[in-house]
Amino acid sequence: MDNEATKILRLRANWTEWIGRDWTEQIPAWLLSFTLHIILLVIISLVTFALPLPFELTLTIREETVLEEIPEAFHFKNKFSPKIGADSIDGVDAAIMSAPELAEVEDISESLVDSLEIGEVEPNDLYSVTTPLDSSKRIVSGVAVVGVTGASGAIDRLTHEILLSMEDRDTLVVWLFDQSGSLARQRKEINERLERIYDELGLIREDIAELNNNRQPLLTAVMEFGQGAHWLIKKPTADVQTIQNAVASIKLDDSGIEHVFSSLYKAADEFRRWRSRRNVMLIAVTDEVGDDYQTMLEKTVGLCRKYEMPVFVLGVPAAFGQSETMLKWVDPDPKYDQSVRWGRVNQGPESLRPERVRLPFTSMADEAIDSGYGPFALTRLCYQTGGIYFAIHPNRDTKRRVGRRETKAFSSHLSYFFDPQRMRSYRPDYISVEEYNRRAKANPAREALLRAATMTTKRMDNPALYFIKRDEAQFANALTEAQKAAAKLEPKLNSLCQILKQGEEGRKRDQTLRWQAAYDLAFGQTLAVSVRTRAYNEMLAKAKRGLTPKNDNTNTWQLVPDSELSTSSRLERDAQRAREYLGRVVQEHNGTPWALLAKRELSVPMGWKWREGYTPAAANTNQRTNAENVNNAAAPQDERKKMLPKRPPRRAIPRL
Repeated sequence: MDNEATKILRLRANWTEWIGRDWTEQIPAWLLSFTLHIILLVIISLVTFALPLPFELTLTIREETVLEEIPEAFHFKNKFSPKIGADSIDGVDAAIMSAPELAEVEDISESLVDSLEIGEVEPNDLYSVTTPLDSSKRIVSGVAVVGVTGASGAIDRLTHEILLSMEDRDTLVVWLFDQSGSLARQRKEINERLERIYDELGLIREDIAELNNNRQPLLTAVMEFGQGAHWLIKKPTADVQTIQNAVASIKLDDSGIEHVFSSLYKAADEFRRWRSRRNVMLIAVTDEVGDDYQTMLEKTVGLCRKYEMPVFVLGVPAAFGQSETMLKWVDPDPKYDQSVRWGRVNQGPESLRPERVRLPFTSMADEAIDSGYGPFALTRLCYQTGGIYFAIHPNRDTKRRVGRRETKAFSSHLSYFFDPQRMRSYRPDYISVEEYNRRAKANPAREALLRAATMTTKRMDNPALYFIKRDEAQFANALTEAQKAAAKLEPKLNSLCQILKQGEEGRKRDQTLRWQAAYDLAFGQTLAVSVRTRAYNEMLAKAKRGLTPKNDNTNTWQLVPDSELSTSSRLERDAQRAREYLGRVVQEHNGTPWALLAKRELSVPMGWKWREGYTPAAANTNQRTNAENVNNAAAPQDERKKMLPKRPPRRAIPRL
């Protein structure tokens, strides 16, 4: 116990002695500072402050966007390029549908067309740049159509597009010329402007950057195509004279076959390796739809999109809902007959599948009018690669009807054109066949319209309206034959009405202006023609029972439209429904091809009446008097031939 007490006392003495000293000398300075700061931080962390906010804080949470995997072959540029943008006719939704690789987008509309500088250009679509949420540049849709009155207007706009490309990177332009004879004058016009174009681009380029002798900012290649495709300049050059000589050497191809898509694919494949060091622009000059679009369209779109090669086409407008139009032909060689002739040319339609019914007894059934867009396949290629389709027509006038005589040579006769700004909201669906069919099946109205339009692709003949009465038997026989034609037509019309009626519920759900107008016009016209056909049959039956002429010399009876219908309640009910559908088209889609056709349809009554008249007997032109024979004897046949001016030889119109 004593030992333990002694130890405790000793420890207490030592502790007292240690405490009595200056204890700060026993601890290093850094350790003391570290300990004090730790203690202070612990105290602060245990204290909670509640500070009032002078404003409300609102958080906006954006859903995570997942972009598709991008092929390595794409070349990305961080610089904004205004030449490529979404044609936002239907707004952001349309841009997304047209470019499915994009996720959420921001839509920025910007007009890039200055009418004072470009002159002849009528923009059918303003640019709308589609920018993905990430910073990477993705290829997006271009401008569907720009309407111009001549090749010079398109060339001026192309010059601007080439300049924009050169501002971004050195550029290669590949020109592809259709060898058709109908384009001879247009090729010459373009060739005459090439030197000015390239001179202007060279001067502008010198303002952008100092050139050196080892690098050319703009190179050019040239190809001709028809039934085949041939390089005129395969090794790109910067020499304008060489380019002009190549264009001037293009040979005519009278085969009537234009493999434009195969040629574009060949050009894109040839220069795809150049994309690592240059922009590549493809410019095709043609006046038809291309005979190889069914086999080569998808391949060409895919290749050009993969390597970001925008396609520009100097083409023609597509006739509304029609494949063929009549082209005014004058032999391009002045050594041959220069008289005007007309030939059929394939320049439409503007949509993937026919979206318009073509029926007898309808107003303007055979009259070609502008669709506001170019042929579907070529326009889609331009749209999906970021290019532009230039719809060239020298008689473009949106304020009046264009007559057949005033149509310029080598142009198709289109009697009406429409305001491009108005038509922006009625763009066709520039999508694949599979997607087009999928959307059609998803809406009964679209499916019904396409079925009805397909059934009337081969237009039905108009029944006879003019009857000459030589005797009772002949007159009765003519009326019977006309009734047979109407009897064949009536069940077809009934079938069309039933098909279109199945789409009425789908029409109420469809919010797309183009499809609304197309369905209403088709149903309204079909109902109207059905009424006319049944009323026509009734009038023929009445005539067979006997017609009482007012004049003694009456020998001709003609059926003319009349507002009075028979007493049939069903006939009047169908006529009223037809007026409602057609009236809705006029009211809701004014200034469009659909409204024009609907307005004309409403202006023609659906009933009939008989109009009597007199047709004189044909004179026998082969009878001559003795006096005429005596007078003509003084001028022998061979002498008269010598007196007539010698006409130049005439060549047959080539396949167009």
